[in-house]
Amino acid sequence: MDELISKTLSHLFISLGGVSISAVVGITLGVLLTRISFLSAFVIGFSEILQTVPSLAMLAILMMFFGLGNPTAMMAIFLYSLLPVVRNTYTAMRGVDSSLLEAGKGMGMSRWQLLFLVEIPNAFPVILSGIRVSLITAYGIVTIAVLVGGGGLGGYIYRGTQTVNIGMILKGAIPICLMAVGTDFLLNKVEKKTSIEKRGK
Repeated sequence: MDELISKTLSHLFISLGGVSISAVVGITLGVLLTRISFLSAFVIGFSEILQTVPSLAMLAILMMFFGLGNPTAMMAIFLYSLLPVVRNTYTAMRGVDSSLLEAGKGMGMSRWQLLFLVEIPNAFPVILSGIRVSLITAYGIVTIAVLVGGGGLGGYIYRGTQTVNIGMILKGAIPICLMAVGTDFLLNKVEKKTSIEKRGK
């Protein structure tokens, strides 16, 4: 049981670590693209290309730079998570009601105040949706990170596959499924709550 808890926590740590880095970089990029819109097609297109690289190939390439272990897995998650975060941030920021921006300007808000008090709060539910998709996807990517020395629950699945042990496979697969379902449920609730609060203002 101790080993299962340890591997589950490791799986969560790697997934959350990679997605957190992607959220910081992706939201920043998404905001910048609303200001430098001519770069949006290039940046989003590049992110889409990253999504097409098979995960095993991505891990193998990154391993050459970051070596064996969790850093390689986190970097892979970071790269795969960029597209939904950047695209959702860019789309949501562009979709903020112009009347809200005009009202903010009329109140004497600076560009930074408009960004942090009007644009990002109104775009937040859509941005969070991108992060939710990224995190659920990350759980699956970490599963194969065991092939490059990464931790997590993938070790159970790999050992179970090698020994044709269904019980061992399920020992790894069930917690991953529960994490994915739990994450989807919780973040969906937060999305809906923030959306309702936004409409109520």
